Amino acid sequence: MTPAKVEKFFAALAKAMPEPRSELEYTTPFELLVAVVLSAQATDKSVNLATRELYKVANTPKKIAALGVEGLERYIRTIGLYRGKARNVVALSKIIEEQHGGEVPRTREALEALPGVGRKTANVVLNVAFEELTLAVDTHVFRVSNRTGLAPGKDPLEVETKLMKVVPKQYLRNAHHYLILHGRYTCVAKKPLCAKCPVYEPCGFKEKKKYRDVQSDA
Repeated sequence: MTPAKVEKFFAALAKAMPEPRSELEYTTPFELLVAVVLSAQATDKSVNLATRELYKVANTPKKIAALGVEGLERYIRTIGLYRGKARNVVALSKIIEEQHGGEVPRTREALEALPGVGRKTANVVLNVAFEELTLAVDTHVFRVSNRTGLAPGKDPLEVETKLMKVVPKQYLRNAHHYLILHGRYTCVAKKPLCAKCPVYEPCGFKEKKKYRDVQSDA
């Protein structure tokens, strides 16, 4: 995709989503961190249902650590892989309390040193909680980047590296949300909704006309 098309691509997404936000519910960086860890291979909706009850009783590192693994499991058992996630969340809570004074660390290295926190989770926290110019590549961002020709790559790190190079700086702060929400609701996996796509023109998807025509006739 040419620089001119990339500019057009993000300008259109920015117009369609003037104030994009994470769909995970949180009020503090710690609540966000826990929610993102819980969201791996789970929907934001399922995580929000669990954390609404959890955060009423435990929403700080100290309180989560005191809850313990079994105590936490009772709140998150509706989320996939909940046992492993409970162990990680309790462990990272203890580390944050003991090594970081109860505050979520603001560096990638410190975040990725926490149990259950990989590059994607660290990028989300840095971007959403601390307004850093990072770009997390989840399944939606990966799909959109490859399908449209925006930043094709064989793995998330390659896509992230390319996106950081091609996304115009004025859009970088929100690019993570633009791409996730676009992939979640428009550029969906099986049958992308090309007929109502705001970036139809600059998109490099070879089959976009076929999908648009079918959807327009329906």
